[in-house]
Amino acid sequence: MAKDPLLRAVDAVTIPVPDLDAGLQFYQQCLGHQLRWRNDEIGSAGLALPDGKTEIVLTTRLGYEPNWLVSSADAAAAAVQAAGGRIIVEPEDIPVGRVAVVADPFGNRLVLLDLSKGHYVTDDAGNVTAVVR
Repeated sequence: MAKDPLLRAVDAVTIPVPDLDAGLQFYQQCLGHQLRWRNDEIGSAGLALPDGKTEIVLTTRLGYEPNWLVSSADAAAAAVQAAGGRIIVEPEDIPVGRVAVVADPFGNRLVLLDLSKGHYVTDDAGNVTAVVR
């Protein structure tokens, strides 16, 4: 048995949308979620949930799935594989850290994300301008 839990928190739930403007019209304008950040380069925008740090991430490139915070995407992917799961997407760099996609032994996809490079900094319109630790 692992000494520390692998999954630290739900970072985000990705929700696929046909384009970011349409997604923001619905989730921000109609449902009232505040824009935290927008990065057109990666086809994503993060919206706040009022009762925690978890985000809704609208995406034009990913499927509907939870994103789990881990201490290290590389170590977490290796641990899932060693425990009988499989790696779907090898760990890779993203602007704020590293990410991997794994499946548990039952076929459930888990996105494993570490924030080893920091967090987004945005301008007044929510556009990503930098990443800071």
